[in-house]
Amino acid sequence: VPKITLLLVLGHHFERLVRDGAVRDYADIARQTGLTRARVTQIVNLTLLAPDIQEAILALPVTASSDPVHERSLRAVVAEPV
Repeated sequence: VPKITLLLVLGHHFERLVRDGAVRDYADIARQTGLTRARVTQIVNLTLLAPDIQEAILALPVTASSDPVHERSLRAVVAEPV
């Protein structure tokens, strides 16, 4: 599975944990996972991508070669104002 697909799913999971009250905030997730707060925010920000982009990421084929899309390249897309 492409890494970007896993990160998007993880971002939705983190967001759901906060929304459902399982954790207090993203800083709490960072403490529990050993990630930095900045990294947790980067992962959760993938959930801000347009639905059609998220669908395309989730539909990426499983390949043995390198990932077709990298999370770093999507950070600029997430940062764009709507």
